[in-house]
Amino acid sequence: MACLLEAPLRISVLSEVTATSRHYVDRLFDPDPQKVLQGVIDMKNAVIGNNKQKANLIVLGAVPRLLYLLQQSSSSLELRTECAVVLGSLAMGTENNIKSLVDCHIIPALLQGLLSPDLIFIEACLRCLRTVFISPVTPVQLLYTDPTVIPHLMSLLSNSQRTQEYITQIFSHCCKTPEHQTVLFNHGAIQNIAPLLISPSYKVRMQALKCFSVLAYENTQVSMTLVNVLVDGELLSQVFVKMMQRDQPIEMQLTAAKCDVSASYLHFMCFSLLSVQTLPCLVRMCSKEHLLEERVEGAETLAYLMEPDVELQRIASTTDHLVAMLADYFKYPSSVSAITDIKRLDHDLKHAHELRQAAFKLYASLGSNDEDIRKKITETENMMDRIVSGLSESSIKVRLAAVRCLHSLSRSVQQLRTSFHDHAVWKPLMKLLQNAPDEVLVMASSTLCNLLLEFSPSKEPILESGVIELLCSLTQSDSSALRVNGIWALMNMAFQADQKVKVEIVRCLGTEQLFRLLSDPDTNVLMKTLGLLRNLLSTRPHIDQIMSSHGKQIMQAVTLILEAEHSIEVKEQTLCILANIADGNTAKELIMTNDDMLQKIKYYMGHSNVKLQLAATFCISNLIWNEEDGSQERQDKLREMGFVDVLHKLTQASDPNLSDRAKTAMQQYLA
Repeated sequence: MACLLEAPLRISVLSEVTATSRHYVDRLFDPDPQKVLQGVIDMKNAVIGNNKQKANLIVLGAVPRLLYLLQQSSSSLELRTECAVVLGSLAMGTENNIKSLVDCHIIPALLQGLLSPDLIFIEACLRCLRTVFISPVTPVQLLYTDPTVIPHLMSLLSNSQRTQEYITQIFSHCCKTPEHQTVLFNHGAIQNIAPLLISPSYKVRMQALKCFSVLAYENTQVSMTLVNVLVDGELLSQVFVKMMQRDQPIEMQLTAAKCDVSASYLHFMCFSLLSVQTLPCLVRMCSKEHLLEERVEGAETLAYLMEPDVELQRIASTTDHLVAMLADYFKYPSSVSAITDIKRLDHDLKHAHELRQAAFKLYASLGSNDEDIRKKITETENMMDRIVSGLSESSIKVRLAAVRCLHSLSRSVQQLRTSFHDHAVWKPLMKLLQNAPDEVLVMASSTLCNLLLEFSPSKEPILESGVIELLCSLTQSDSSALRVNGIWALMNMAFQADQKVKVEIVRCLGTEQLFRLLSDPDTNVLMKTLGLLRNLLSTRPHIDQIMSSHGKQIMQAVTLILEAEHSIEVKEQTLCILANIADGNTAKELIMTNDDMLQKIKYYMGHSNVKLQLAATFCISNLIWNEEDGSQERQDKLREMGFVDVLHKLTQASDPNLSDRAKTAMQQYLA
């Protein structure tokens, strides 16, 4: 029977809680305006720091009434301001509170309130808007729905330090896409916000900095403009440099560095400024003296800064022992951690995976080009074991960062032959490929392409693991990046492969899919498919076997590509496939009995592009080679078709390679 009493008990407790909150809501409907005002003030005091009370008031319908009072012209200015303050306090509760406020259309109501001439009311509305917009559950697009909102916010920037702080914070949280950047830029964001960088208020300076960091992120137009901006007679880059100095707060140093990185990403700012000021500042942020959040942001910003620049990668790798310093990211918090604040320790334990993610990202960026840096990374204590562990972490972001790091290191021939083989990294990589989101699949399959290169010791065990079927399935993906990687890996696998491997690739891929890929709209997919076909059609027995089974379809595909509008690179690769077919013992007859194809080869021998001329001439050279059966008949037929005249003309070509190739072919007639 006790079980039956449980539900009523809960209901009575809930009734008691809501009853204590209901009188606050009831007072909002009092006919006496003064009592309503006092009721709102009492509500304000009751909800401060009390999330349960906030939730109760929202459930009891306080929000629609507060919004009604806020929007009524008959309400006193004091009442409207207090309503905005209470709504702002309710917004500081849980994410569910924010959702309820947004569902009640709080944003349009507050934006309307900004048209008031009263500064204190405007500030209260802005403060509430700021709290709502910084929540991850608020759709930022709501700021851009009405085209008059952004210019009006720009006009309010000069009103007070509070309006400056709140508006720039709203902008920095609501600038998520290139379209948002463009809207803000077109409404004068740079000109209006730049002067705030020298505001006497630290909060204003920080929010203005954050605003610039998101405005300039990967944006050419904004970056180019920032280079020439003057703030109180000083270039913006110099203002950022001052903000990165050691005597400034850590938050300011980091954000200024991010601004500098964003503005200079496309090299509109001088290299010396980045290497002398920004880079050392970011490296400092990676040291264990800093908070977890600062170390994460420092490492991720540094990774972004260095990504396109080999020289910056080399400088960073030798600055303050960065490569070794990052190893500490995997040991945090340690058993002898200096953290005495229990709340901080609990927070850091929950977020330690962010450090690992940041370290993998930075290692990936550091090692993306230089062989010596890659060696230094792999020799860092337990590095390969950490990457292998990272590939199976529960956090998808850590797995993605770990596979990026592995991909960066896999560009090294030396590492493929040593560290990758010693640690059998292909095993967790293959496991990762079984069931992962596309973003991880793209990076993992790209890494696998490198592990399948001919000189990689991992190639054989990967082949034995049944990878062909997996790669063939990737070629059917809707993602062009996955199709490219699937076919690329198969191309690497087919290079100098045994006949049984080639037969298995053709069987598993299927001729229909192979020819579907040859008409893929993505040029990269087409190029890799042609590369696969070229590798499959190498060595005479393999050429003859494949062409005996699929010759008709292959010749048809070659014809279609040579007749269509394709790049020089695509047509060169196609002609090279023809040259391989021409090298077969029996396969060459598929060309010799196809006069239309021979005319196409002749056309490309006279093409204006030397690469196409070379490939076409190589094809003819293979067809007329003296040492092979039937060469005389082939030579006679090609002579009748005018090929000798074309070859003779090519012996006089200005390109030495083409001239030599034509002379070699002519010698077959003279022998």
